[in-house]
Amino acid sequence: MLLIVGLGNPGKQYEYTRHNIGFRVVDKLVSDSGARNITKSSFQGELFKSSNIIFLKPTTFMNLSGNSVQIVKNFYKIELEDIIVIHDDIDLPFSALRFKNGGGHGGHNGLRSIDAMIGKEYSRVRMGVGKPQYKSQVADYVLNDFSEEECNILEKWIGHTAHAVDELQRKTLNEVKSRYSLKSFEG
Repeated sequence: MLLIVGLGNPGKQYEYTRHNIGFRVVDKLVSDSGARNITKSSFQGELFKSSNIIFLKPTTFMNLSGNSVQIVKNFYKIELEDIIVIHDDIDLPFSALRFKNGGGHGGHNGLRSIDAMIGKEYSRVRMGVGKPQYKSQVADYVLNDFSEEECNILEKWIGHTAHAVDELQRKTLNEVKSRYSLKSFEG
């Protein structure tokens, strides 16, 4: 069983923000796979299932994402190496895409929460959202919508990322990394 987690915040006001890019990729994967909704309040997230894949969008707010991930991991007895977390990354330029296994949280509260609850050795799909000019602006920056210019390529970039994540079922992380990593999305 594979667990694919998209990070974001629940609620309409956050739906199109940079911080919710993980939710948007999971939405695309769920739609493309025809996964069925198996959400229960005890999961603390929206849960979907398609064959041997569980898709999770924690509804705990970002800084408590690990609670939901741990509950689903334990319920379905999913191994750490079978967990993929898709998240925004301010240390990468907008539309960059990187893949890695394990590592630090880089100040990302969702990853910090997951690391604390289940450990660090899961796969990460890092989606670059750029960064504000000043460190003090980070919270406002990630909780704002993408610019009009960014929106012009957003759906194609989300589609590219969803395809890469789908390939992780059949290929190794290194194979996917070498084929799908982006410095920026050119379309």
